[in-house]
Amino acid sequence: MALDLTSLPRPSRDDTTVGTMVRGLVGSEILRIAAEIRELVARGTPVCNLTVGDFSPKEFPIPTGLRDQIGAALQAGETNYPPSDGVLELRQAVQRFYERSLGLKYPLEGILIAGGARPIIYAAYRAVLDPGDVVVYPVPSWNNNHYAHMLGARSVVVTTDAASGFMPTLAQLEPHLSTARLLCLCSPLNPTGTMVDPEALRAICERIVQENRAREGRGQKPLILMYDHIYWVLSFGGTKHVTPVELVPEMAPYTVFVDGISKAFAATGVRVGWGVGAPTLISRMRDVLGHVGAWAPKAEQVATARYLDDTQATEAFLTAMRSSVEARLEALHRGFARMKDAGLPVRAIAPQGAIYLSVQFDLVGRDGLTTNDAIRKRLLEKARFAMVPFQAFGLKEDTGWFRLSVGATSVAEIEDALPRVEATVREILAGQ
Repeated sequence: MALDLTSLPRPSRDDTTVGTMVRGLVGSEILRIAAEIRELVARGTPVCNLTVGDFSPKEFPIPTGLRDQIGAALQAGETNYPPSDGVLELRQAVQRFYERSLGLKYPLEGILIAGGARPIIYAAYRAVLDPGDVVVYPVPSWNNNHYAHMLGARSVVVTTDAASGFMPTLAQLEPHLSTARLLCLCSPLNPTGTMVDPEALRAICERIVQENRAREGRGQKPLILMYDHIYWVLSFGGTKHVTPVELVPEMAPYTVFVDGISKAFAATGVRVGWGVGAPTLISRMRDVLGHVGAWAPKAEQVATARYLDDTQATEAFLTAMRSSVEARLEALHRGFARMKDAGLPVRAIAPQGAIYLSVQFDLVGRDGLTTNDAIRKRLLEKARFAMVPFQAFGLKEDTGWFRLSVGATSVAEIEDALPRVEATVREILAGQ
């Protein structure tokens, strides 16, 4: 007879069995909202789901070549431990990928493979920061607040706004760079779908180089830039992705790139990511992940290496991928532009990159709506339209801005939902 343990205590903030850091760690707001939507769908309520930064395999299947290579690698018995820094063939393939696509040729010792991009971010934080060190990051941005909390770092938050596409400027960062140990930037940006202006990034990088030259003379540790560009292949229109190192080559010793196949190839569940940077940093990140064991599965690594080197297949897939993502983003943007032209208090930033659209519903204070979350719930309840407020990305103010993610929905679903959204907004305005 089984021992019945179902009455064991449930988690609580006052639980003394866990440490102080974990008690203060906040769960993912995005996952909480996703759970609400799953419950609605389970009850038979159709929802236009624009919440999670994921891809529906029905809408965005992984590349056929990648899928077939994973199967072949499994059949060939590639199921044992991979090397702690990644399968050599994949590191070489990433090296070639960066050289031909970004014009950056890194040594193999500067390339680290992991189980997606998250372990790379964690390893960068862990390798660079000591408890109490300063990490500077803009908001809205993805998860920097949580990583800083886990590492016991001191967060310096730079609040951005729509005028700069929610990207920080040198003027905003300047007061904090002399005390910072880590600066975190992301472009294309999750959650906004905007991209950094090349001249703005150049100015930031030149200031980092200047700062680090001064620190070297004083025998101090340098300021490191973590540059998350996992969405870089998904850029639209005339917007061009740029990197710190191409703009200011002297940034090479101080830059860690965060990247992988999760977004570029709709392969979020395949879990293959990589970090690229100076071997001095990457080797320490490798040591961290070697103890954590956050490796990408070996079969998936072998398959990704082979697929990345099939340049004809990858380019064909990425061309189609960009077109499909852009069609969804443009459908949303056109719909909100029509609402704005009709005099409704909504606006959206034109798509630039990633799978996200930034939309503002200027409805706080109308019809009893006092917060972004209240707006979110009203649109979910009345329009069956699901989105994530910028509060989930560190922004505290209720400014009416939301992230809309298009990876799990179709153009038809979007176009079907927009009239419901407009009707709900008009109803709110009528009820104020």
